[in-house]
Amino acid sequence: MEYEEIIFEKKDKIARITINRPQRYNACNLRAVHELIDAFDQCWDNKIGVVVFTGLGEKAFCTGGDQSTREVGGYTGEYMLPLEVGWQRVTLLIRTLPKPVIARVNGYAIGGGHVWHVNCDLSIAAEHAQFGQAGPRVGSFDPGYGTGDLMRAVGVKRAKEIWYLCRRYTAQQALQMGLVNAVVPYEKLDEEIDQWCQELLEKSPTALKMLKYAFLAETDGVTGITQLGVGGLSMYYGTEEAVEGKNAFIEKRKPNFNQFREE
Repeated sequence: MEYEEIIFEKKDKIARITINRPQRYNACNLRAVHELIDAFDQCWDNKIGVVVFTGLGEKAFCTGGDQSTREVGGYTGEYMLPLEVGWQRVTLLIRTLPKPVIARVNGYAIGGGHVWHVNCDLSIAAEHAQFGQAGPRVGSFDPGYGTGDLMRAVGVKRAKEIWYLCRRYTAQQALQMGLVNAVVPYEKLDEEIDQWCQELLEKSPTALKMLKYAFLAETDGVTGITQLGVGGLSMYYGTEEAVEGKNAFIEKRKPNFNQFREE
């Protein structure tokens, strides 16, 4: 896919996905959402160990959906994607991608952009970043991951405050309430991100994948258990024991699983 609204780079086992709409404070139209889905899908590549998600410029990470493209029934544009397979698809990919996703919060993280940073595994913010929700102020809300994950991060009372009142919070306030992992001066943001990426790349990719799935198993019910289980199945497929079952089926013989038991 040829990207117009995002920048997608892969280098040294790190994928960087950048919303390229600084003139709109990186608010996303449907074309941007479609491109984000494509980019996050590509991050399943085993050559990628960690993903950095951000917005272009110094003003905004993401400020949600571009309200100038919103009409009765939802957002309009070149790609007509219902919310559940558009915006929520990006959210789902962030949460279920079997590797860490870091939100590089370089400015405003508001509305849907705030939801996305909350759904990332880790959030590192510049000192001037601001956080907050906008749903009740613009006639919208997030009834799932944007409320549940926020509640688990900051507690029920604070999460309700954030959603109900639509206030703005500084990066230091976000750090104090557990909304971000670290706050640094803007000029040090990329240096800090790179350090976290390198520390993650030193860790076992399989262990990181299964840990991410284990968190989903705790929070997402049968869907989370499925992710955890299929993650285990993918490892099992790499064993001689699993291959014996497949070979026996093709060769029309009984499998010899006893060879994998101790005498």
